[in-house]
Amino acid sequence: QVQLVESGGGLVQAGGSLRLSCAASGAIFRIGAMNWYRQAPEKHREYVASITSGGSTQYADSVKGRFTISRDNANNTVFLQMNSLKPEDTATYSCNADHGGIYVWGKGTLVTVSS
Repeated sequence: QVQLVESGGGLVQAGGSLRLSCAASGAIFRIGAMNWYRQAPEKHREYVASITSGGSTQYADSVKGRFTISRDNANNTVFLQMNSLKPEDTATYSCNADHGGIYVWGKGTLVTVSS
């Protein structure tokens, strides 16, 4: 009913930047908090950043000062601006969103950072 689709992943050199987007569509009646996670091969999924409906943000220590999460409520979209990228940021990045108390997940977009 509600779907999330990530975009913006790709290959970037260390020190470069990427901007990820995650757009919600479908039968939306309320989108609360929106979040980004990432998962590298052979590793567990890791929390990256979150933003409330009011715009309050939180970040994992590993990305503080480099990543910025934001949202466009009019378009039900969350963004992740990633600067000063490092090879260890390489992962599949997935978004989720609180839709009426249920967290809906996207399928992810791959980010590869070359050294």
